[in-house]
Amino acid sequence: MVQRYCVGCHNPRQLRGNLSLQGYGLDSARARLDVSEKMVRKLRAQMMPPPNAIRRLAPDSGTMLAEAIEQELDSGTRRNPGQRLFQRLNRAEYERAVRDLLDVVIDAGDYLPLDTKSANFDNIADVQALSPTLLEAYLNAAAAVARIASGDPKAASLSSQYTASPFTSQHPWNRIEGAPYGTRGGLVAEHPFPADGMYSFRMEVRGGVGSRLEDIDLSVDGRRVALLHYERGMDRALASADAPQGADWVRTEPIFVKAGQQRVTAAFIRRQEGPYEDLIRPHDWSLASNGTASAGTTAPPHLMELSITGPASPTGVSETTSRRIIFSCRPSARVSERACAERIIDQLGTRAYRRPLTARDRDGLLRFYREGARNGGGFEEGIRTALQAMLASPWFVFRVEGVPEGARPGEDFALTDIELASRLSFFLWGSIPDHELLNLATQKRLSEPATLDAQLTRMLADPRAEALATRFASQWLRLQDVEKVRPDAFWFPDYDQQLADAMVRETQLFFWDAVRSNRSALDLFTANHSFVNERLARHYGITNVSGPEFRRVSYPDSSRRGLLGHGSILVQTSMANRTSPVLRGKWVMEVLIGMAPPPPPPDIPDLEETASSKDGRQLTTRERMELHRADPTCRTCHQYMDPIGLALDNFDVTGRWRYRENGAPLDTRGTMYDGMAVSSPADLTRSLVSRPIPLMRAFAENLLAYAVGRRVEDYDQPTIRAIVRDAEREGYAMSSFISGVVHSPAFRMKRVDALSTEVEQ
Repeated sequence: MVQRYCVGCHNPRQLRGNLSLQGYGLDSARARLDVSEKMVRKLRAQMMPPPNAIRRLAPDSGTMLAEAIEQELDSGTRRNPGQRLFQRLNRAEYERAVRDLLDVVIDAGDYLPLDTKSANFDNIADVQALSPTLLEAYLNAAAAVARIASGDPKAASLSSQYTASPFTSQHPWNRIEGAPYGTRGGLVAEHPFPADGMYSFRMEVRGGVGSRLEDIDLSVDGRRVALLHYERGMDRALASADAPQGADWVRTEPIFVKAGQQRVTAAFIRRQEGPYEDLIRPHDWSLASNGTASAGTTAPPHLMELSITGPASPTGVSETTSRRIIFSCRPSARVSERACAERIIDQLGTRAYRRPLTARDRDGLLRFYREGARNGGGFEEGIRTALQAMLASPWFVFRVEGVPEGARPGEDFALTDIELASRLSFFLWGSIPDHELLNLATQKRLSEPATLDAQLTRMLADPRAEALATRFASQWLRLQDVEKVRPDAFWFPDYDQQLADAMVRETQLFFWDAVRSNRSALDLFTANHSFVNERLARHYGITNVSGPEFRRVSYPDSSRRGLLGHGSILVQTSMANRTSPVLRGKWVMEVLIGMAPPPPPPDIPDLEETASSKDGRQLTTRERMELHRADPTCRTCHQYMDPIGLALDNFDVTGRWRYRENGAPLDTRGTMYDGMAVSSPADLTRSLVSRPIPLMRAFAENLLAYAVGRRVEDYDQPTIRAIVRDAEREGYAMSSFISGVVHSPAFRMKRVDALSTEVEQ
């Protein structure tokens, strides 16, 4: 079959796809593993032979050929579990670890550099390079977190600034999440007050039209501490040379605030309902309206920055949740300072290091305690110094997995229960193990199949398992790319930051519901429901949804089913001023099917360089695409991508449904690579789910890569196929994929290589 249908193009002379299959047979399938796995992918998706091939395999024949190759690759081989030296906590993991350990909420971006991504994820070990700058960043973060958690009665007065995105709407009907009800706009910040004392607050206000009186509510942990009056132009004398033009400042007298991390909100009192006059329309966008409003209109001002300075005259440190966690005991007549310090260090260190402390660990941390206490700060200063050392320790920052003594290169070995506990916790919760998981691991019971299954069930029922949505699914589906597309404010004036955030949250809740309810993974593509709030429902044209809370709704028709109808997907695959069927088709192929098309040749012009009009008529995106792919070099890839993207072209840049583009009716008809005609999102979904194996294998690949913290290689494909086969017997239930990954050799074992042996020695 290969010689009859494939070698005509894939031979040393033509070398299509930079691949020759001359002489390929089952007896060489294992020796040419990369070629074999590439063939399996293409055959399972029915992408080969291509649609314009003279000889095309029947679908059943292609499936039989793929199965024959898979059987040869999977039979009688020892599964390679792969290897990984270590991982370090990335930004998200650092934030969650600090939160679960000390009940401190931080933005790790304030201390740590951006994480490098590989295979879509930010936790892939082999790109987590080390540098002196990075190590210094972890040291600075440890000092800051220890200070926030324990407080500092001798804190110097410092100033912190918090800014609002200019894309965030602050119009009368938009309350910022976390701000008091009855307010509009403003910003919310989690601010660490290091000590009880006096703090000053300053707010920068921009925009607005006319002489308008406003009241600003300043609250700390939901308690109003000041009500300030603002009138345009009232305090420009505070402006510095580099201050933005037209900015005003409102400031408070010093206000007493107790120590601890507290939520600070500054927001305008809401005093009006309904639309206000604007030249475009009473839209929902933010500062864009101020540039188009006419004289005498009522466009409101926006609060853009909050500055907090203090403490002045600190008086001590009040008790906080974090301090209660840290200071689990106090020196007394019956308990010496050293004994109390040892108890605190044991409790915190066991969770921070994710294993019981050794005598060497304890002695090292006690040395830091004694050094801190000796510098005049006493017991509390000693504990804070030890905590800082703990958070800067390699045992906290790095997830180290050892190699058994005497292990030889090429040998496979099982992870210890302690290492398994960390893998499981960071996979499902994105954070450190809890006490129950650590206790089972310490007793060497976690690796028992029944115990592991019970813990898996418990952990998935825990709210922290939502990390599978906010961490894994968000990166798999590339939801962070929504921030990279800012739809043109002139053409799409109703798109703002709140709408973008709602789109991302919709997809996260949708995925989390599938996990929590143990739905079929195919429901991600076919579900007739989603989760929306009033803002997003209004954008989608869904009625009878009121309020800012998200709730489950059923779609009235099939046009928006599954992930392909989510605004988060449609926005990230668009340009600022037009849709991009090419980007949408490429996204589906790369993310959902697991086969990214090759990059375009360097001499091929992009779509923007093609003709945009004909006979005085503006061309549609489809017409420009047809001109673009007239080049045979372009047609090779576009024949796969374009039908997918065109089927989604009824969705505009912001994910709204439309019927026309540039005044012309949309033509979304196309033919998939398997010959199926598609012209709508429903048709596209039917085409994709008619071949579930490529979708499910791509999902399992991404899940495994995220779970083990390394890229999936060709030698992992037998494991992927086994996970999907087992999941198929359970209707592709989400729990079957998660359980399959956790029980796989790649998750529970490692292979020794020469480098890891040298590092261990």
